[in-house]
Amino acid sequence: MDTTWLEDFLALAEHGGFSRAAESRSVSQPSFSRRIKSLEDWVGAPLIDRRTHRIGLTAAGESFRLSAEETLRRLQLGRAAALAADKTDHETLRFASTHVLSLTFFPRWLRRLEVEKPVGATIALTADHMVACERRMIEGKAQFLLCHHHEAAPTRFGADFRSVQLGHDRLLPVAAPSLLKKCDPADAPQLAFTAESGMGRILASAWERENRTRAAQPIFSSHLASVLTAMARDGRGVAWTALSLVQEDLAEGRLERAGSESEDVVIEIRLWRPRARQSPAAEAFWSRILEDRRAAGG
Repeated sequence: MDTTWLEDFLALAEHGGFSRAAESRSVSQPSFSRRIKSLEDWVGAPLIDRRTHRIGLTAAGESFRLSAEETLRRLQLGRAAALAADKTDHETLRFASTHVLSLTFFPRWLRRLEVEKPVGATIALTADHMVACERRMIEGKAQFLLCHHHEAAPTRFGADFRSVQLGHDRLLPVAAPSLLKKCDPADAPQLAFTAESGMGRILASAWERENRTRAAQPIFSSHLASVLTAMARDGRGVAWTALSLVQEDLAEGRLERAGSESEDVVIEIRLWRPRARQSPAAEAFWSRILEDRRAAGG
């Protein structure tokens, strides 16, 4: 069934004659009549009462008229909504970010950009663990990925992706002061990252490159650095976490280093994107980031 038939049918019902209805639809009368007949064949019942000089609708036609009007109205509304959604999608910057950076880095970074110049697009941010973030990028559900990076740690991104460095962070071991008073960090319970964690991946790769022995079997694991940090704050064990996440805890004495600074793993904060061209808003944003990096000497 062609929706044009519905428009023809409603025009015929309005004008009351094939000639005027065909003229209003900018089609020849024979073609118009064939389309009305095709609609009647599809419905399975006569819609037009052709027995009078002024064309009228049969009972089936009157009933179908309501359905035709409602169908066309819904199609128009659906089309308008689809166009609006497409426009919004093209003007939305879709970010994926690991949990820590969504809390510690992204808000300040975006605020600094907007102070200099409005971004000019809607921002949509999805925070998740690294494996899920990589999957969103590969599946095209995000235009940009903000994450920690270390050259020793592999990613799922090949030549089809590119990135720019935005800053630095550190991974360091921390524990509650009460725990460190009772035992040596090496003998304390260990709180560890699961395999889904980008930080866990970085730590494992960095330690392997340095031929460093991994910590003892952990008593607790999570893909969230914020959860491990909370457990450490509660005196449950030693956790490796991001400096950006625990700076205030260290400054206010809720946590202490559980190792020397020489053990820290220096990591980058990177913004990834596909190499393929994206929406105009995304390309404009990326150009701005590159200009910002050049101006900063990066």
